[in-house]
Amino acid sequence: MLHDHKVIKDLSIVIPLFNEAESLPELHAWITRVMVEHRYSYEVVFVDDGSTDHSWQVITGISERDRNVRAIRFRRNYGKSAGLNVGFESACGEVVITMDADLQDSPDEIPALYDMIKTEGFDLVSGWKKKRFDPLSKTIPTKLYNFVTSRMSGVRLHDMNCGLKAYSHEVVKNIEVYGEMHRYIPVIAKWAGFRNIGEKVVQHRPRKYGTTKFGLSRFIYGPLDLASIMFMGKFGKRPMHFFGVLGTIIFFAGILVLTWLSIEKLLLNTVGIANRPVFYLGILSVIVGVQLFIAGFLGELISRSAAERNTYKITETI
Repeated sequence: MLHDHKVIKDLSIVIPLFNEAESLPELHAWITRVMVEHRYSYEVVFVDDGSTDHSWQVITGISERDRNVRAIRFRRNYGKSAGLNVGFESACGEVVITMDADLQDSPDEIPALYDMIKTEGFDLVSGWKKKRFDPLSKTIPTKLYNFVTSRMSGVRLHDMNCGLKAYSHEVVKNIEVYGEMHRYIPVIAKWAGFRNIGEKVVQHRPRKYGTTKFGLSRFIYGPLDLASIMFMGKFGKRPMHFFGVLGTIIFFAGILVLTWLSIEKLLLNTVGIANRPVFYLGILSVIVGVQLFIAGFLGELISRSAAERNTYKITETI
């Protein structure tokens, strides 16, 4: 059920979920208590990501009783990134809070996160679950993932993928989250020009209902998504600067190898250079260099033909 949400509110709380029917009434009551205590004008936006249990029926009942609750339902499961992106598009709060629906994120953290955005001027604040209640099979890979991501992206956060985050209204309206990119929202925000990114130690609670949605596919797709974000952030509008330069270097390296072998053959009368591995390395380098250069050239053509090729985010004009 969708209510009128054109009026700007203090807070929008966006909650993507999948099969969390048992936790929803308790989560809603907890959020409501915190909002009333601090006298916020607010909305809660539940995004049902194609749940197969009775989550939607629970959300519908809550929405009918509480005019501050809105709900969006996907026909099938699209993933957390899709849920967040749709929630961001729908949100009308000056500050947008995201949190998981499994009760492992505490709504009591919301006021402090809100103040960090409104009072301290942060663009984005990410929660840091310093003390976790997850198994070692999840915590150890998470620490490794956060370390690598922090070093590669330059965004110094201890818990990049924490579901509990706070954003200014401008951030959520100027970023796009797709695929599995929700893990790297702080990196996406940085490349969108929002560099005042902070973090806050938040409480992490043991899961009370249901089962975790954590899967091993995260270890496969995570590094690929990070590489994609890093490339698009630096070379999205100028792919030739990456592929062209790399291709040129490899091409001329191959040419130097083949030239050296040719001179050696002519001056020293070396026999059987075609049987030497370095000969095939030179040929391979020439071929790969040409292919990379062509890839850059085609990428440049596509980039220059794109409708948004000259679309830039402008903060203000005088």
